[in-house]
Amino acid sequence: MPERIMFTMGDIACAEGALSAGCRYFGGYPITPATEIAEWMSIRMPQLGGAYVQYEDEIASITSVIGASWTGAKSMTATSGPGVSLMLEALGLAVMTETPLVLVNIMRGGPSTGQPTRGQQGDVMQPKWGSHGDYQIIALTPASVQEMFDQTIQAFNLAEKFRTPVFILADETVGHMRERLVIPDEKDLKLETRKLATGPPEEYLPFKADDDFVPPMALLGSGYQFYATGLTHDERGYPSDKESIQIELITRLSDKILKNSDKIIDLEEYMLDDAKICVIAYGTPSRSARKAIKDAREEGINVGMLRFKTVWPFAEEKVAEIASEVDHIIVAEQNLGQLYYMVKAAAAPTPVHLMSKPAGMPQLPHEILDKIKEVDSL
Repeated sequence: MPERIMFTMGDIACAEGALSAGCRYFGGYPITPATEIAEWMSIRMPQLGGAYVQYEDEIASITSVIGASWTGAKSMTATSGPGVSLMLEALGLAVMTETPLVLVNIMRGGPSTGQPTRGQQGDVMQPKWGSHGDYQIIALTPASVQEMFDQTIQAFNLAEKFRTPVFILADETVGHMRERLVIPDEKDLKLETRKLATGPPEEYLPFKADDDFVPPMALLGSGYQFYATGLTHDERGYPSDKESIQIELITRLSDKILKNSDKIIDLEEYMLDDAKICVIAYGTPSRSARKAIKDAREEGINVGMLRFKTVWPFAEEKVAEIASEVDHIIVAEQNLGQLYYMVKAAAAPTPVHLMSKPAGMPQLPHEILDKIKEVDSL
C-alpha cells in the first residue's frame, strides 16, 4: 500500500504497526485502556487474511499466541497490567521455548483493578521480574502516536530476530492520545523474519544455536520433528534434570539478549552536550521533560535528557557514562520509583533524584521545571 496519513490514537497506531509488520494473528481479551487495539484488529485483520480471536481470558489469549507463532504466524496480544499478571506464567513458557511474539501493555493505575481509565508507569518491572526463574526480556516504551506505530514494527523485528517475547510498554496517555500518524509505503518498511530450519530433517537439532545464540526454528507441519517444552531441555529439545544442561540453557537464553544489547537498546539524547543535570524519562513524562528542559535552558540552567525508548535490556553502561559527565540526574516516572533504582545503582556515586507522580496526569512541564530548579540549587 502507498503512504497513508491518519489522525488517530496510539492504540490504533499500534494495531496498524502490527499489521504493517506482518502480524496475521491476534488473540486477546478486552481490557481498558487497550481495548481499542483489539477492536481495530477485529476489523482490519480479516481484511488482510489474518485471524482475530477473542478468548475467555488473558491466559487463553497468550497461549493461543504462542501456538500461532509456532505455525509461522507473526502473532500478538494486547492487554493492561491486570491482564499481564495473568499472562506471566505463559510468558515464561514463551521465553523457555523461544517463541517470538509481541505483548502490548497499555499501562493503567494499579495494583489490582486500580484505575482503569488513568495512566501509570507502574508495570515497568513486570516484564523483567514477573515470571519466575532467570531470564532476560525486551521492552519498548513509545512516547507518541507515531512511535506506537514505529516501535510496534520494531518489536516484531526484535521478536523475530531473537526468537523471544517482546513487550511494548505504553502508558494510558500514549495509548489514548490522538496525533498525526504517517504509515509509510510498505515497500519502505524494513521487516525481519525468523531464521527457519534448513538441511536434512534427520540432522535437525531444534535448540542448537548459531553464533548469535539464536537457534533456527522449525514450524509445525514443515517436515521437521521437534519437541518444545517448558522443561529444561537439551539441544534436541528433550527434557533434562542435569545441572550442566540447565546452566547452559538459561545462560544462552540470557546471552542472546544481553550480548546483542547493542542491537536492541534504543535511546535518545537531548541537549546533553554541555548538561550538568540530566533528566531520564520515558513515555509521556519525557514529553513534559522536553518542554521543561527548553524552559530551564532559557533561564540559564544547563540541563538535558536521556530518553529510554527501550527499558529492557537496561542501558546500564550509557547511564554510567552520562553520570560521569553530569552533576545530578533526575528520573521522572509516573510511579513511586521503579527504573529510578536501576538508574541509581548504575549512576553511583552521582546523585540521583526521583521526580515521582504515581497517579492521575503525568508530570507537567512546570512540575519538572520546578524539580530541575530545586536540584540546580543544591
